[in-house]
Amino acid sequence: MSAEKAQALVLRTTDWSETSRIATLWTREFGKVRVLAKGGRRLKSNFENALDLLTLCRIVFLRKSSSSLDLLTEAQVVERFPRLRTDLPALYAAYYIAELLSDWTEDYDPHPLLFDEALAALRALGQADTIAQCTGPRLARFELVLLRELGYTPTLTSCAVCGREIGATLAGASGSTTLAFSSAAGGMVCSDCRPTRRDTMALSPEAWQALRDLSENEEAWRQSLNPDVRAELRRVLNDYVTYLLGRRPRLLPYLGS
Repeated sequence: MSAEKAQALVLRTTDWSETSRIATLWTREFGKVRVLAKGGRRLKSNFENALDLLTLCRIVFLRKSSSSLDLLTEAQVVERFPRLRTDLPALYAAYYIAELLSDWTEDYDPHPLLFDEALAALRALGQADTIAQCTGPRLARFELVLLRELGYTPTLTSCAVCGREIGATLAGASGSTTLAFSSAAGGMVCSDCRPTRRDTMALSPEAWQALRDLSENEEAWRQSLNPDVRAELRRVLNDYVTYLLGRRPRLLPYLGS
């Protein structure tokens, strides 16, 4: 067994025995790891409060060569996000981030950019100057980075069915200006192809542009979006994530726009 050091976000914990705990951690260096923290349930342990959910900590663990759990030997708190405990929409968004990282990533499949994005999202959600209207867009930005890192980037600038570029006019050959998103097709669908897809969701030009901005610009979530556009973004991403996962994430019903 070799000792490894990493930065880690605590995604999930489960009681293992009267004194020990199992933790699922998202690390920058190794991706998702699952560890056994012996003595982790004791009031006074080597881990103090470092294994609290959504805590950023510095860890040392012994990596097992078999399929058994790795052994956590040290965990020290680096950063907490206390405002999340006083802002329910932000807290649910943070729990959703943890759920996606825990359920949608593979063990020992590192994505440093995704770790950085998750940490940036938690910091933004945990800041007093992040107004309520930005919670949904900030979460949407994280989801789009997650989709890109895992190879599921939605097609946004061309029709996912016919490949025709979606221009600024948003008009198809029929003259219609209606656009739609198809989770099964993997992105935007033009007005001419929309009748061939049964799962499409209508999308306004404003929501389409917001999706593009959030995908391409890391600061786009700070822009002011009207409630209708935020609601459209939430519906589209909820549907797409659910389709790709094959089930509805547990936290979806609690997310606002």
